[in-house]
Amino acid sequence: MIETERLLLRLPRLDDFERYAELFADEEASRHIGGQLVRGAAWRRFLQMPGAWALQGFAMFSVVEKSTGLWLGQMGPWRPDGWPGNEIGYAFHPQAWGRGYALESAVAAIDWAFDTLGWDDIVHCISPANLASKKVAQRLGSRLLRQGRILPAPAEEVEVEMWGQSRGEWRAHRDRVA
Repeated sequence: MIETERLLLRLPRLDDFERYAELFADEEASRHIGGQLVRGAAWRRFLQMPGAWALQGFAMFSVVEKSTGLWLGQMGPWRPDGWPGNEIGYAFHPQAWGRGYALESAVAAIDWAFDTLGWDDIVHCISPANLASKKVAQRLGSRLLRQGRILPAPAEEVEVEMWGQSRGEWRAHRDRVA
């Protein structure tokens, strides 16, 4: 578990699923992360993170508001087979938007990935139309590395922008992230 000023980043739990299902049922919230999912499909996708934790020893954390215990979204390391880099990915429930939770949790997750996993670099694969996520990546100090159809199947036809930075770049500007 990682604690920030307002948040807990922890392994996913079964009781996170209701809010996760709400996120993927919301047309606007799910638009840039694969689209809306019916409950059964959301359940199968939800199981990816606990499965990755069990088999790889890392995956996105559940992001929980400390003051309320409310599940806000997910943030953290993600590297499925064939992925184009060491992803720090994120997705947040619409009720969490615009409150700085993505940036706050990303700083903690990036520190964790570099310090605990020993990664030398990170990327964020972002839909070109997802202006909010690109703004988060920019505020983290990431830069556009490449764009196109760079994801493995079944997303090989999806256009993405890959933003990223090295461990050295992160260390050089980490204290100025805001």
